[in-house]
Amino acid sequence: MTIKRLALPLAISGLALTGCVSVADKEFVGYQDPGFGEANRATYAAMVVDPDPQYDTPIPETSAAHAAAAIERYNNDAVKEPERQSTTRSISRGGGSGN
Repeated sequence: MTIKRLALPLAISGLALTGCVSVADKEFVGYQDPGFGEANRATYAAMVVDPDPQYDTPIPETSAAHAAAAIERYNNDAVKEPERQSTTRSISRGGGSGN
């Protein structure tokens, strides 16, 4: 009779404890979460540069003489000032009284 009394509480407590098991506990028996490391793989894939990029317009050729002249100007504090460009434009409208 005591076994029948203990069987139901033991079964209920056993089922209740299975809800406490996490994925980390299952890794000990060979189970691994299929999404483990996915965030790292996605971040790494976003950082990888395309090894063979295709551009619509060709990259302009560079000149070592131009680069050397630019470095020389930089070292002598004679850097060319870039042209000033305005990034905004003003629009004026005639004022009205709104009537």
